[in-house]
Amino acid sequence: MPGIGKFLIILGLIIAAIGIIFTLAGRLPWLGRLPGDIYIKRDNFTFYFPLATSILISVILSFILWLFRR
Repeated sequence: MPGIGKFLIILGLIIAAIGIIFTLAGRLPWLGRLPGDIYIKRDNFTFYFPLATSILISVILSFILWLFRR
């Protein structure tokens, strides 16, 4: 059972971190507007894919999870 408890604590911390990111997203104007994000706007069509933002968030989450596994 200690493994489940540790997993639930880590899952809770991850959910809390995601909540903080969503709360602060309005205060961080560069989040979602990084160079490398794909934004195409035509007459009746808009396509937005946050590629650089996704990579940045992935690197940060990978680092945090790496710290917990140590």
